[in-house]
Amino acid sequence: MWRTKAAAACVICRSLAHSNYGIKRKSPLQNLHLVSRSIHHPYHPSLKFQRRPLRISLQQFSSLNRLPLRKTKLLNVKYGYQSYRNFWLARLASRLLKIRYLILGSAVGGGYTAKKTYDQWKDMMPDLDEYKWIIPDFIWELDEHIDLEKLIKALPDADDLAKLLPDFEKIGESFTSLKGIFSPGTPGETAFRATDQGYDSDKQYKKGLLGELILLQQQIQQHEEEARRAAGQYNPGSYQQKRKVSDKEKIDQLQEELLRTQLKYQRMLERLEKENKELRKLVLQRDDKGIHQRKLKKSLIDMYSEVLDILSDYDASYNTQDHLPRVVVVGDQSAGKTSVLEMIAQARIFPRGSGEMMTRSPVKVTLSEGPHHVALFKDSSREFDLTKEEDLAALRNEIEIRMRNSVKEGCTVSTETISLSVKGPGLQRMVLVDLPGVISTVTSGMAPDTKETIFSISKAYMQNPNAIILCIQDGSVDAERSIVTDLVSQMDPQGKRTIFVLTKVDLAEKNVASPSRIQQIIEGKLFPMKALGYFAVVTGKGNSSESIESIKEYEEEFFQNSKLLKTSMLKAHQVTTKNLSLAVSDCFWKMVRESVEQQADAFKATRFNLETEWKNNYPRLRELDRNELFEKAKNEILDEVISLTQVTPKHWEEILQKTLWERVSTHVIENIYLPAAQTMNSGTFNTTVDIKLKQWTDKQLPNKAVEVAWETLQEEFSRFMTEQKGKEHDDIFDKLKQAVKEESIKRHKWNERAEDSLRVIQHNALEDRSISDKQQWDAAIHFMEETLQSRLKDTESVIEDMVGPDWKKRWLYWISRTKEQNIRNETKNELEKLIKCNEEHAAYLANDEVTTVRKNLEARGITVDPCLIKDTWHQIYRRYFLKTALNHCNLCRRGFYYYQRHFVDSELECNDIVLFWRIQRMLAITANTLRQQLTNTEVRRLEKNVKEVLEDFAEDNEKKVKLLTGKRVQLAEDLKKVREIQEKLEAFIEALHQEK
Repeated sequence: MWRTKAAAACVICRSLAHSNYGIKRKSPLQNLHLVSRSIHHPYHPSLKFQRRPLRISLQQFSSLNRLPLRKTKLLNVKYGYQSYRNFWLARLASRLLKIRYLILGSAVGGGYTAKKTYDQWKDMMPDLDEYKWIIPDFIWELDEHIDLEKLIKALPDADDLAKLLPDFEKIGESFTSLKGIFSPGTPGETAFRATDQGYDSDKQYKKGLLGELILLQQQIQQHEEEARRAAGQYNPGSYQQKRKVSDKEKIDQLQEELLRTQLKYQRMLERLEKENKELRKLVLQRDDKGIHQRKLKKSLIDMYSEVLDILSDYDASYNTQDHLPRVVVVGDQSAGKTSVLEMIAQARIFPRGSGEMMTRSPVKVTLSEGPHHVALFKDSSREFDLTKEEDLAALRNEIEIRMRNSVKEGCTVSTETISLSVKGPGLQRMVLVDLPGVISTVTSGMAPDTKETIFSISKAYMQNPNAIILCIQDGSVDAERSIVTDLVSQMDPQGKRTIFVLTKVDLAEKNVASPSRIQQIIEGKLFPMKALGYFAVVTGKGNSSESIESIKEYEEEFFQNSKLLKTSMLKAHQVTTKNLSLAVSDCFWKMVRESVEQQADAFKATRFNLETEWKNNYPRLRELDRNELFEKAKNEILDEVISLTQVTPKHWEEILQKTLWERVSTHVIENIYLPAAQTMNSGTFNTTVDIKLKQWTDKQLPNKAVEVAWETLQEEFSRFMTEQKGKEHDDIFDKLKQAVKEESIKRHKWNERAEDSLRVIQHNALEDRSISDKQQWDAAIHFMEETLQSRLKDTESVIEDMVGPDWKKRWLYWISRTKEQNIRNETKNELEKLIKCNEEHAAYLANDEVTTVRKNLEARGITVDPCLIKDTWHQIYRRYFLKTALNHCNLCRRGFYYYQRHFVDSELECNDIVLFWRIQRMLAITANTLRQQLTNTEVRRLEKNVKEVLEDFAEDNEKKVKLLTGKRVQLAEDLKKVREIQEKLEAFIEALHQEK
């Protein structure tokens, strides 16, 4: 450009120099300054360095003058001083004006050249946008909050920091050697294409470090085109028979050169990726060394995986379905699905078997990049180090245990998803779901519906319109035996989201007679199904102990020597699991960016519908989900258990004493008091009472007392649990409280030593016969009267049921007696006559007395069975005895004076009063002892059991779902899930936009 400008300027100067205006003097060019002459005439004799003028065939023109130059016509003036002066001024103005234009044009041209040089330099710089997530946003704002000058002074020396940095010279040498292998080519297609039928939109590739690799790929494509042209030009006609051998050798030579170029490219790419992993690992590990005390932001793929985990637990309602993308891995059983997944994850993480079904439930694997190669489950904090064989074995065992536990009884496979996260350097970010292998026949040991269940699981995942289907086909078996291809064709007829993978290509190449069948499969011509892309991979030699590195080496060696590549049946970008993982990752993120915002809008609409329904049905209630309701019920239950400790001792003792006496009163009356009362004197009465009390205390009384105490504690606990608290009572907790009460009571066991200590206390209490004052004496009489009156009332009721209503009730209520009641009434009358004749009759009838009563009744035409007579006598005598005992109580009211004198010189004997005093005192002491055991020990143990039951219920989601039910609970639960999903989706979308 400078030369063009100078030449144009020279034309102007020569035109001025050779023009004849009637003045004889030197050319004005000679009067200009040396610098001006150098600008106009770079080839002027006054310059030290001269250049030959540029000779071009085009017409010379200047960028300063758009039109062709013409001779200037000046006005004719007279000769003289004034005319000469005007001519000189015009020439000077013209020169100065041309110099200004020349300088302006030079500045514009120089600026354009500088900008072009800067753009070329900028294009050679690496693109670090992909690593922007490593440094959070707040790092760039530190200078506003932190004094960086003080921080710089506190940093270590440059030599110490240099040790932490990578060897950039070594990396530069690698790029220099890589650049020297191939010469730069013209911009071509991308280094990788997932499919020949892919998307029409052109992909924009990043410039920088990967630019060199793109040039290498362009060289490979050029070699391929040359090989095709050579193959197309090769015609085995009769007139070319002499050149046939040489052309074939040329084709083979080009193919071998192409393979060598591809291998060099692959090795160089792997070396660069390895160095990149080391660099990223070093950056991510700086936190562990304490260089930067900060918390890394959650990765994009982890945020997306959390959304999928919530959706897997969410019961879709209101026609809202999960259409978020994920990679669904389907294939026939033993087709190599698990092996492909392991190669993508770069670790042998799944359990393996020889021909048997190993994948019994869907396994969601989230792949993300991290400094260490680890794996962990969603519901566990344990990290498995995938670089250690013992951790790998433990992980495989844990996956197998989880699969078997998820399978219900009587089933072979499960729909429950196991969520696993794998992190490591260089892993492609994506979410994959490994499904159980499709089978054609149900074998022995499987459930009858196993085949249908696997089909339904596969269809449920593949019917998602945004799911990417990774169809795995075993290349070592006949293609006609494949089942999964028909299933995939039904779910994705157009093949817009299917990637086909042919496994075990090494076995296929050996066993298949016609290699063209493999080419037909990869080109999508053999199967009726369509796909985005077709890939061929090798996942090892079939040995479960092979490592990932050895499998990679074997795969590389196989394709290096394979005829499939040498004969161009397979393309370079269609082989190896590395290319497969890149393709799947690209398709996955493309699908995510296209569909995630639509899903967020759908959940936003669902949230609005749920909130409106809640406001209409429960306007005054908070939106408490199942977990929040459980926490509320838990607090209420614990408060009610604490209320047991606030029960007064008097209340405990009254309840215990009353309940215990109700439980043992029958035994005391029937087995102790009545037999002792039949004796003739007080000595025999006391002896009989002591013996029977000792036997009762040793065998039955302590156990009965503990049972009464435990039942009392249960009744009080139930009363507090079921007691309604007015308007604040929420019946939604009733089932939960009842279940907690039953489970707590079931787990509670009374202290085993309580009976032994209680037996000693009761035995000592019953041995005491000394009544200290008149008040205790009167209390014993009152206790005895209440007991006897209660028994007498019960006896009267039994007799009334036996003989029927009396004459008053018969007349008033028009009730008549039955035949059996008439017989019993006549028998009662005869027995009453017998007691009146002998008031001191024994408790039992003699046989002759039974016969006499029977004959008397037969004389009146009434046939009576002897057993009926004895049964009626028992109740009649019991009533007579109780009435006699009550009369005796009245006589003993003033017998305390004689008791103090041991009934000396008195015909009154009140030993039965002493017996009931002993019983009453034993009951009071027993109730006090039981109350102490309750308040000091058992209530606290029950509270502990309740807490344990609540903790167990809190961890059991099925139990909570069963006990906390209803429309209100389900609506709040759905509302919580939808809100959580929407919030996480919005956060993910925001992070996704920031990454762009």
